[in-house]
Amino acid sequence: MTVYAKVDSPLGELLLVGEESAGAPGGVALASVSMPGQKGAAVVREGWREEPAAFAGIAAQLAEYFAGTRTRFDIAYVSGGTDFQRRVWAAVEEVPYGRTVSYGEVAALVGVSGAGVRAVGTAIGRNPLLVVRPCHRVIGADGALRGYAGGVERKERLLGLEGALVA
Repeated sequence: MTVYAKVDSPLGELLLVGEESAGAPGGVALASVSMPGQKGAAVVREGWREEPAAFAGIAAQLAEYFAGTRTRFDIAYVSGGTDFQRRVWAAVEEVPYGRTVSYGEVAALVGVSGAGVRAVGTAIGRNPLLVVRPCHRVIGADGALRGYAGGVERKERLLGLEGALVA
């Protein structure tokens, strides 16, 4: 059963979507985190059940992150995407709080080069777990804040929160 909750954040209301899972904390595995105006954002569908209590632990971790007291999430999530996307997302998850890497660096971590960097960028853009899986920490090789499904201004806010913006 697909369940969802809406939580307030400094980026706007976040829509948390998950699947009921007996083995997950709170009984739900997170499938997506999306925000208003996001490219490809999840929308509540008929048959989904609103279950704020199931997301209490996730919401608490997000609140701690936005308060600056959490640097890493400990959340069960639904593994989706292709094998390549999962490899890219795993590399992104390893980027430490307060640090940034380039798309090219992520590409090297997953063993692709040249035109493969574009595929890495596409995979990062399809990350369904905004904020939780820190794709906002991936920037252009020149330091420019390139693309973010939630908007570049939100990427800038997240990196500012983490102290990762270079002056």
